[in-house]
Amino acid sequence: MITLLQFEKSDFPLFKSWIQSAEELLQFAGPYFSFPITDFQLEKYIQDPKRNAFKIIDTATEEIIGHCELSFERDIPRLCRILIAKSSERNKGYGRSTVNELLKLLFTEGNYEIADLNVYDWNHNAIRCYEAVGFRINENIISEVTIGNETWKSLNMKISKSDWKS
Repeated sequence: MITLLQFEKSDFPLFKSWIQSAEELLQFAGPYFSFPITDFQLEKYIQDPKRNAFKIIDTATEEIIGHCELSFERDIPRLCRILIAKSSERNKGYGRSTVNELLKLLFTEGNYEIADLNVYDWNHNAIRCYEAVGFRINENIISEVTIGNETWKSLNMKISKSDWKS
């Protein structure tokens, strides 16, 4: 259904075209980037040795349909910046396939036993996707971010290699 390929400088224009507002950028990327996203920000991003960014390719059409990342900034690797770009392509299983491919890199090809991610509490589709793969909400880690007049609550979700439902 999908394959992951390294995110490169040639992907910057398409990537930037997907993000139309500060709210969309925050939902997708957390506070890592600032809007509007620039080539300078993306260049710094792909050169960060603690991040492994991918473009998501639909194997049937060979079209780039999204973006995802593995972050190794902490002891536990984190799945980050998962985006199926076109809303018409969401809720078709691409998200679950992407998460499974990232976990395969960590748990099968890598030597990791646990991973986590953050998701906003109002993003019910993403939460269901992550739970279907085996992630569970970590009640001990909750954070908040303010955008405009709103405060968004971020949930942390964890998965162990033994709980992974590939």
